[in-house]
Amino acid sequence: MKSDWFCYLVQCADDTFYTGITNDLDKRMAAHNNGTASKYTRCRLPVHLVYSEPHCDRSSASKREAQIKKLPRAKKLVLIETVNGI
Repeated sequence: MKSDWFCYLVQCADDTFYTGITNDLDKRMAAHNNGTASKYTRCRLPVHLVYSEPHCDRSSASKREAQIKKLPRAKKLVLIETVNGI
């Protein structure tokens, strides 16, 4: 599967999470840490990428983003730990 899009989760300096989608993770992380990616992360710098998953198109990445945003913090932590092998 060619991964053109990614759903990602960043952890902000205030220990909150931000979920988004992008077609260029490196560029998006740089934009977040420059304060130009989103209003939410702008005042919570720096942010660190803690989770990402590839998607074949924008639609599937957006659907997954919506699913992750609905998860309570505890389930987001489990998702991160599962992927990172913690």
